[in-house]
Amino acid sequence: MTTTLDAVRGVLIESLELSQSPDELKEDTALFGSLPELDSFGVVQLVTSIEDRFDITVDDDEFGAEIFETVGTLTGFVDAKLAAA
Repeated sequence: MTTTLDAVRGVLIESLELSQSPDELKEDTALFGSLPELDSFGVVQLVTSIEDRFDITVDDDEFGAEIFETVGTLTGFVDAKLAAA
C-alpha cells in the first residue's frame, strides 16, 4: 500500500495543485469537504488523473463520497481496483 499511497499523494498534489508536500498527506487526511480544491470539478479531474496514472477505470456507480473521505480511503479504493484488474 505504501507505493500506492505515495502515488496517490502525488496525483492529489498534481491534479488539484495542492500546496502540501506528500509527507503532509497522511492516510487520515480528510479530503472531500476539507479541501476547497476538491469540488465537483476537482473530483472529475482527480478521477481522470487516477485512471491515467494507474491504468484503471472508475465506473459511474463507483463514484461515492466515501471514496474521497480520506487519503487512506482513496488509496484503498485504488488498491482494490488494481487487485481486481
